[in-house]
Amino acid sequence: MPDPTPASTPLPGALGLLVEGGIFMWPILALLVVAVAVMIERWRSLKMLDVDSSALRERVGEHLTRNEIEAALELTENARGPVAGILANGLRKYLVLRRLGHDAARTEEGVLKSMESYGSHIVAALERHLPVLATVASVAPMLGFLGTVAGMIESFGEIVATMGEQNIVEAAADGIKTALLTTCFGLIVGIPAYIAFNYFTGVINGFVLEVESSAAELVEHVTVQLTLEEGEA
Repeated sequence: MPDPTPASTPLPGALGLLVEGGIFMWPILALLVVAVAVMIERWRSLKMLDVDSSALRERVGEHLTRNEIEAALELTENARGPVAGILANGLRKYLVLRRLGHDAARTEEGVLKSMESYGSHIVAALERHLPVLATVASVAPMLGFLGTVAGMIESFGEIVATMGEQNIVEAAADGIKTALLTTCFGLIVGIPAYIAFNYFTGVINGFVLEVESSAAELVEHVTVQLTLEEGEA
């Protein structure tokens, strides 16, 4: 009489491998979802900020040479990107200190400190969620290794339990394959996350250097303008 209980059919494709890999596959899958979300968010955000700021810096310098601070400020406030933000902050501070009648040294120091403080906020905004990506890059492979170790322990337990009843290689092969799946998936998640982290870090470092260069250029313009005004007084 045939067995009425149907044999379970393994799931096809990646879903079948996930189920076969055991419980450690699910946190790795969750890390994959998080990593993809962070990659998309950072790529879109940094892409929006990727603008050519050379023309903006040149026009701001021209306005400052003609002592048109309000026009320079309006220009930077209508532009986007971290360079426009740092220039707008410095120009705003410069305009306020000039209206308050501060001397040249205090004005220059105030503009410099204001831009340094604002620059730290820009860097923090650019690096948002990157620690999450770094965590995924390191934790996913470790979870994979942990799953493999747990699977190997279970596999060797089965070998000991069935020793003498069947071939050791046959008893171990299936369990070892299942155990190694977690390492494979952990590396599949961790390696792209690590590459993306380094890529975004490089892009952000480029933004930071551009912001620092723009701030230094603005301070130089302010210094020259204040020196000329003192010479005319």
